[in-house]
Amino acid sequence: MTVAAFGVAWRSRLSPHHLPVLCVRKVRRFSKSASAVEPLADPPSVGGERDRKNDAPVTPLRVSEDRKNLEWKKLSSKELGIKMSLISKPTRLVLSGLRKKGYGVYLVGGCVRDLILKRTPKDFDIITSAELKEVKKTFSRCEIIGKRFPICHVHVDDTTVEVSSFSTCERNCSKKFDKLRKPPGCNRHDYIRWRNCLQRDFTINGLMFDPFDKIVYDYMGGIQDIRKSKMRTVIPANISFAEDCGKYGFCIWSARILRGIRIAARLGFRFTKDIALSLKELSFSVRRLDKGRILMEMNYMMAFGSSEASLRLLWRFGLLEFLLPIQASYFASQGFRRRDERSNMLLSLFSNLDKFVAPNQPCHSSLWIAFLAFHKALVDQPRDPLVVAAFSLAVSNGGSLPEAAEIARTMSQPHETRFHEILEPVSMRSKNALMDEVVDLVASVKTVLRKMIDRDYVSQAMIKFPKAPRSDLVFIPVALSWRVFKIFECIKGEVGRDSVPKIGKRIDYEFLALGSLPEVQQMFATVVFNTVYPPTRKH
Repeated sequence: MTVAAFGVAWRSRLSPHHLPVLCVRKVRRFSKSASAVEPLADPPSVGGERDRKNDAPVTPLRVSEDRKNLEWKKLSSKELGIKMSLISKPTRLVLSGLRKKGYGVYLVGGCVRDLILKRTPKDFDIITSAELKEVKKTFSRCEIIGKRFPICHVHVDDTTVEVSSFSTCERNCSKKFDKLRKPPGCNRHDYIRWRNCLQRDFTINGLMFDPFDKIVYDYMGGIQDIRKSKMRTVIPANISFAEDCGKYGFCIWSARILRGIRIAARLGFRFTKDIALSLKELSFSVRRLDKGRILMEMNYMMAFGSSEASLRLLWRFGLLEFLLPIQASYFASQGFRRRDERSNMLLSLFSNLDKFVAPNQPCHSSLWIAFLAFHKALVDQPRDPLVVAAFSLAVSNGGSLPEAAEIARTMSQPHETRFHEILEPVSMRSKNALMDEVVDLVASVKTVLRKMIDRDYVSQAMIKFPKAPRSDLVFIPVALSWRVFKIFECIKGEVGRDSVPKIGKRIDYEFLALGSLPEVQQMFATVVFNTVYPPTRKH
């Protein structure tokens, strides 16, 4: 089959409505994520397509008409504008190594989506026709990890490249796809690729790219959804987000819910109506996830340049109450509506953080946790802007509080007046009084940090809102909270022996991602200062 300048397409006789239907009758019984102040919004319309004449809920197992008779497409990567220069050198070396051995190799998943969007991918996933043991023989620094879903980790310099095998994926392919037959005119390679794409979460992640033949394979309609900025599941959302765990149990695939929020926030994509409905009904299920997995997914949301958008989506779909009930209480007390487009101090802090970090330049998790604790301390006790200025300057310079207080007292820059957490400044404050208040603020932040890992305290966060769901989820490990403590340990009235201020203004993103204390302190101070004293304001 030849590939035209832009691409060729053929119609498959296997459309999504042929997929077997799982029983999910008990889903509605668990939906308790009512808003603390305002009910959860109806599922948002997609591009104005909502049927205003019939606002009835979407039938849970209905497959939308535009997904039937889906065309399979082979598209020219050149016409899609994919730049090979965006593929990392270690990834290219692994691709070439397997190709030279005669194996088929593809880039798959989110990295293909990002290449089409001309974004630098966070990482690259490779899938190959080789068995994993053959991949291991090809590279000297390679090991097979995982038992249920084994993959290869190939180490190239300081980078780890993940490689999976079609054979492994086929063995682990869900039995619900076993009865699907290869349509006439479909060759074996297309059939194998298609079955693999069926296991993907969202259509925009169900793309395969052959970098040698310069072809992108699209069996799920992912290209169309990318062009429309839509988030759509490969199979109906309530099935995609929930899996039958056997005749004695019902298991929620909660990680996919958080992954959907993360991708939509990062790309600015909209959910289809069935995804929005499923997110709303299954929001409670995130509590069942392993705490380590929750921390990982939250870090992907908060540390990679889309934290503000992630917080807005978590709040809109009733997930914030379960994951971060302290922050959900703040939103509710502020009268922040589910679809509110206004901002507040918490969102402004993370909006400013997003200006410095990106998918390929993330920060350490201790940084965004520090912002949560700092903001909560200001909610509990609002402060004079000069106190916040001296506090951030002291964190930045390694703890020299007298110097920070002296600089803060000479400032004439106007502060942000919209935030309830910031008081009107007190004129002629003495240096010693300012230092005392900074020390008190540090103590408040540390107190909040202790409370954030206290299940009893967290469970009471939404107590003022009786209709809101209760959550005692604490996913921040003690060891990580102690790393956050160290950010503020330097403020003791003078430079501590272990406090080394960062030299220079340039951000070292490698150290920032690793959690280097001077780098994290510098970034924390910069974001806090820019939030309270916006640099765009005139002196």
